[in-house]
Amino acid sequence: MKKDFLKICLMGLAAALILLSFAACGNDRETKLLYQGRSSLRLTAKDGTTVYVDPFGGSGYDLPADIILVTHDHPDHNQIDLVTQKNGCFIITHREALKGGTHNSFTIKDIEIKAVEAYNDFHNIAEAVGYIITIDGIKIYAAGDTSTTEQMSSLSRENIDYALLPCDGIFNMDGEEAGRAARIIGARHNIPYHTHPEFPDGLFDRSAAEQFAAPNRLILEPGEEIILTR
Repeated sequence: MKKDFLKICLMGLAAALILLSFAACGNDRETKLLYQGRSSLRLTAKDGTTVYVDPFGGSGYDLPADIILVTHDHPDHNQIDLVTQKNGCFIITHREALKGGTHNSFTIKDIEIKAVEAYNDFHNIAEAVGYIITIDGIKIYAAGDTSTTEQMSSLSRENIDYALLPCDGIFNMDGEEAGRAARIIGARHNIPYHTHPEFPDGLFDRSAAEQFAAPNRLILEPGEEIILTR
């Protein structure tokens, strides 16, 4: 009887250790950003919730999407068919973001999404947006295709952690203007994207990225993934 009791106790202890191990693995998950090139991003929450922004180029579309965000309808931003979608995947484009003639906000699976202004000579304010995405308490601003907007002066109150700003200098801001915009916004980290003007093959231009004269600049190459922190 004692041997049987001891065996049961040991089995129970082993099961408890396995459960603790699984719990520890879950707690080790990090909030991540994968830069795919051009304006394409994949964001992954600690719980595995996956958000794609402006799918177009590069790799990393293997994780099924919970949410897909599209800033505008140009073909280098709206290739949602590249993304494997979970059942019930939420897709937000500028149409939903601007429904009712205002910049709308959404909360999906504990992720907060706020549409903000995006416009320039090539992008109509009524047909384009940027997004501020709050995931695991971390704020990411994906500006989309834009030049400096009037609203950027108020974005400093958002306490943004990572701002991604376009820098191609033809369809959007160049690095110098984007650097000025970054200083207005005041994010903790500033990432240049949409650096290459050529379509469809231009995913990244290192020289243009290096012209991004922003504080706390962080240059990501296509395919590079980082852990996001506050």
